[in-house]
Amino acid sequence: MGYTFTRDDIAYLSSAAGAAALAEVGDVALSSASLLKDLERIRRGHGDRAAALVETVRLRRRATAKLADADDWLFTDDALQQATPSAVARHRAQRLAGRTVHDVTCSIGAELAALAEVCPAVLGSDLDEVRLAMAAHNLGVRKVLLAKADALVPCSTAEVVIADPARRADGRRTHDPAKLQPPLPDLLTAYAGRDLAVKCAPGLDFDTLGWAGEVEVVSLDGAVREACLWSTGLAEPGVTRRATVLSATAAPWTLTDTAPDDIPEREPGEWIVDPDGAVVRAGLVRHYAAKHDLWQLDPRIAYLTGDKVPDGVRGFRILDRMEFREKPLRAELHRRDCGPLEILTRGVDIDPDALRARIKPRGKIPHTLVVTRIGRTATVFLCATP
Repeated sequence: MGYTFTRDDIAYLSSAAGAAALAEVGDVALSSASLLKDLERIRRGHGDRAAALVETVRLRRRATAKLADADDWLFTDDALQQATPSAVARHRAQRLAGRTVHDVTCSIGAELAALAEVCPAVLGSDLDEVRLAMAAHNLGVRKVLLAKADALVPCSTAEVVIADPARRADGRRTHDPAKLQPPLPDLLTAYAGRDLAVKCAPGLDFDTLGWAGEVEVVSLDGAVREACLWSTGLAEPGVTRRATVLSATAAPWTLTDTAPDDIPEREPGEWIVDPDGAVVRAGLVRHYAAKHDLWQLDPRIAYLTGDKVPDGVRGFRILDRMEFREKPLRAELHRRDCGPLEILTRGVDIDPDALRARIKPRGKIPHTLVVTRIGRTATVFLCATP
């Protein structure tokens, strides 16, 4: 759960004395090996403030991989976990550039910081006074109005409403829209007829949700980060599903369900391609395949195959194909002097770590196994590791 901050803590941490103390604690290792001794030292110097200082420093260190310019931000543990990564927040803000926006679950201000760069007027509200105080600190000189308000009670005339319901119920992560905080059905009812963008978990069943607008699934550096529900007024005409792929090292790209999805049925080609998770979660595997002259290994499986690999994508060159049976597979891997072994599975109930332990590869040459289902048959593709 982490330390429970108070408004007094935030006032102190935002002061000159608090900033100096945080700089001092920031130079302390706070590693698992040194933590007890470090805490004793910090308590001697800062008394009752020690816990808030240590928690803030540790959260800032975690935040650097997720948020830009987070070195002087304030967080709670839960707020940091749910905060939108800066790259994703900037992407969403660009879709709303030039509009007035109200973030009705603003928390510590991660979305507001990105919106303030491109929107003429930005309002953030939340019921948690501590998080609002943190947001005020984090936003600094950015022109954002903050207010305490219930997300289910509309209180502004902003052109666009943004919401990010908490995905934990009773201390556990939930994929039930009705158990989000605030509940997603209630949120949609409260802002019916308004332009609305709702950040949510990519694991939600969007088909049963009955959403009439666009569902965008976003990945960042290969990991699926979130889905966003865009109301009809904010969606591109005709688009109901979108995959957006962001990267720190490559240009972003997007794919929608308006793209062609006609692909051939063929035997496996030279390569296997595992599409980005955003493409898979958005249900756009066939659209991606059509765009890159690929086809599916099996119509129900997301692995693709073809005679070339799209630029910037990791592909696995097929060396052999066999029905999945452990004894002949083990013999073939040993024959090939298999050493480091990556195992990818989809559509089969196989634990890659347990399988690797049973195969016991002892050779020198890296290989990759792609274990999947072709029709009713569990099939393994022995591939060269890229």
